[in-house]
Formats: sequence, C-alpha cells, structure tokens
Amino acid sequence: MILPIFLVLASGMAHAVWSMFTKRSLNKSVFLWSIMMIPTVILLPVLIVELVREPLTMPAYALLVLSMALQALYSWLLSQTYELGDLSQIYPIMRGTSTLLVPLIGVFFLGETLSSFGWIGIACMLGGFLILSGVGGKDARQGSRKKGLKPVLMALCVGLCTTSYVFVDKLNLQHISPLSLLEVTNIGFVAGLTPALLASRQLRQEWKVNRSTIMLGALLNPGSYLLFLFALEQAPMARLGPLREVGTVFAAFLGILLLKEQQGKKRILCSIVIFGGILLIGMWG
Repeated sequence: MILPIFLVLASGMAHAVWSMFTKRSLNKSVFLWSIMMIPTVILLPVLIVELVREPLTMPAYALLVLSMALQALYSWLLSQTYELGDLSQIYPIMRGTSTLLVPLIGVFFLGETLSSFGWIGIACMLGGFLILSGVGGKDARQGSRKKGLKPVLMALCVGLCTTSYVFVDKLNLQHISPLSLLEVTNIGFVAGLTPALLASRQLRQEWKVNRSTIMLGALLNPGSYLLFLFALEQAPMARLGPLREVGTVFAAFLGILLLKEQQGKKRILCSIVIFGGILLIGMWG
C-alpha cells in the first residue's frame, strides 16, 4: 500500500504545482490554453483512429458534445477564478466542492444515507469554506464584501461544473476509451479559452516569459492524473480518491510560501480542515 499512497501524494502535488504556475502567469486564459493545447495536439490521432474504427451512435456523440461543452465552461470559469482569487483561498474550495456536493445530492435526492463521520466531514468542509470566504471578517484590505465573495462564488461554480462533467464522463466511458475521452475533454477545454486567447493577443508574450512553466505544466497536467491511474491499479479507489485531495494542503502552502499570499496561518489551517473533511466523507462517510 506504500507505493500507491506515494503515487497519489505525487499526483496531488503535481496538480497543485501546475495550478500555482497558472496563478503566476501573465494571462491565465492564455497560459491554460497553452498547457492544454500541447496534449490536445498529441492525442488527436488517438481519438480520430478510435472513432473511425468504432463509430458511435448519435446519443453517444451527443454525450461527447455535452462533455466538451461542460469542459469549455469549466475552462472559462477556471481562468476567471484564478484571475480573481488567491491560490490558497480558491483551490481548496474548487477541489472540495465536488466531494461536498456528491454525498449531499445522494442524501437529499437519491435517498442515500451518511454516517456520523460523513456529516462531521461535511461540517468541516462547510466551516472551512465559510472561513476562506471571509464572511464576517473585518479585514478592510479585502475591499467590499461583494468583491471579497466573488472569487469564492466563482470557485464554487468551478466545483459545481467539475461535479457535472464527472457524471457525464462516467456515462461516456461506456462508449469510448479513457484516452480518447481525455482528448474530447481537452478539445472542449481549449475551445472554451480560444475566444479569450484571440482577444488578448498575448500568446507570444506568454510563451516568451513563461515558456519553461508552460512546458512543465503541459507535462504535470495529464501527468497528475496518470499517476492517480497507476495508483488505482494497485489499491481501491475508495481509499485513494479522497487522499488525492491532499493537493488542497499543498496548494495552500505554495500560495503562502511562494506566492506570498496573505492570511497564511488561517488559510493553511482551513485547507487542512477541508482535507480532513474530504477524508472523513470519502473513507468513512
């Protein structure tokens, strides 16, 4: 069990690192478009060959289009959220919202139940989100309450979008291979950012300043998920899935230590509480 745990921890770290690169970039939309365009070009032949060899039904194609549309919305929301908020504030909310929403949907709409540990986990996550939002805080440097809440609300929207495309992609996996599905989602992600890329006219400037981090981000983005897949081959998903969200803690430390973001102790503590809530829900909820 040691190796899969190590792989999952590395996966969480890789995801947090490329997110930090995005936060440090000149233009978030251009940077995200760049790191996703590289694997999109590489995987395109894989998708074309599979669809030529095994054509899908019209309902299956419709599901793929829905997945692309959700990815396009997700990419736009993600770029805007990184523009508005600190990494140490928005990352735990973006990553934790999906884990929070799935059990709540199950309880209130599907008649499922949660254990005491599950409800404690939900309480931990809600408390962490509330503190990160700054509601009731007296820090005048954050500007108006409306402005302070905007990145938090955007991060929640990112988490909601993530929850939606995960459900759709579970259905898509009945018709298409994981690698080809990854390419479909990549195309949707890139398409969602293309209008912002064209409007900015900053592609050359972004590559000139951040060429090395773009190349590394293009490796870490799919690499983080591949590490997780390798871990899943050796251990149950129920135990590894929640552990991957340790990236929330890594991101908080990266934001505070490298990006010099404010409210360091509070945000690190909140990220740990949220991660604890994710573990309680995922492993014992």
